[in-house]
Amino acid sequence: MSSVRTTHVGSLPRPGELTRLMYLHQEGKGDEAELEAAVADAVHDVVAMQHGAGIDVVSDGEMGKPGFVNYVRERLAGFGGQAPSWSIDDLEAAPELAIAQYGGQAGAHIMPANCEGPVSYVGAAAVQRDLDTLRLALDKTGHRDAFVPAASPGCIATGSPNLHYPDYDSYLDALADAMAVEYRAIVDAGLLLQLDCPDIPMAAHTAFWCRDEVRRRGLVAFAERHVAAIDRALEGIDPSRVRLHMCWGNYEGPHHLDAPLAELLPPVLAARPTMISFEGANPRHEHEWADLDGLAIPDDKVLMPGVVDTLNNIVEHPRLIAQRLERYAAVVGPERVIASTDCGFGTFVGFGRVGAQVAEMKLRAMAEGAALVGS
Repeated sequence: MSSVRTTHVGSLPRPGELTRLMYLHQEGKGDEAELEAAVADAVHDVVAMQHGAGIDVVSDGEMGKPGFVNYVRERLAGFGGQAPSWSIDDLEAAPELAIAQYGGQAGAHIMPANCEGPVSYVGAAAVQRDLDTLRLALDKTGHRDAFVPAASPGCIATGSPNLHYPDYDSYLDALADAMAVEYRAIVDAGLLLQLDCPDIPMAAHTAFWCRDEVRRRGLVAFAERHVAAIDRALEGIDPSRVRLHMCWGNYEGPHHLDAPLAELLPPVLAARPTMISFEGANPRHEHEWADLDGLAIPDDKVLMPGVVDTLNNIVEHPRLIAQRLERYAAVVGPERVIASTDCGFGTFVGFGRVGAQVAEMKLRAMAEGAALVGS
């Protein structure tokens, strides 16, 4: 039996009816009881799917969230209005791709907010509802291990312009203190916490509102400051219960301006979280496994490389997945490798080119591939 466990990054394709109801919810319309019932049904189905596919550490698929980061506008006081969307440098050379991915309803419903006042956490009831719904689904399937994703302080900061705090550092620390409430609730519920940190890699090639801050500090120092905010928020939380996910943006684009993993991994490895998730399957980053030999990876860190691409509908062969995993196992040992996906399959409601059927096939292939490691 393989010692390589399996998981994924969090979001999974949402049913069409749930997508419709979530759009209405974001527009301030619709019936909240109907939405809550649809979320509960979707969470049960998606947990059962992951269980049946052989995934060891499952999630609720983020069925109750409109997106991996924009959900926080309902959980943090101090946010309002409609923030301008950011642009991505590599898509400037391929505007048709930007229109294809962000030009429809899904793009219109990303809806980032501005920070307009003091930040505080007001989402206790919402996060508890998420946890209760997931726990019920786990109990029904008999599955034991699960994680819940949450936006990192830096992820929120880069997407939501600061119109209130005197400087970026004050804003980032306020977000860390507020989101610490959600992080602790997840861990206290006996679940693993995943911090979503696309802000760290994407700072190099994305025109966030705070781009001058990135240029002033430099990419590595900017990453280190975001890591410091993470560590602040995780004070008192067992690092072994936390995973950190970073990606270069879950979109189909050239990605030729992405910063290298070897530049970003050292500050991330210095963070508190034990498990580190990163892209390793897409064609722009698959080669970077070879760079890990030259990095000092602490003995207490666990690698969660992406071995399945979430941006195409080709189901990876289990032998290919096993080969990808064996590369990382040769660096840190199979007991310190967890098979994962590059990113989520549905980062925002209605967003993503991979449907539920293919996503399930990819997860099954990943479980089959993990079982081949060392055989």
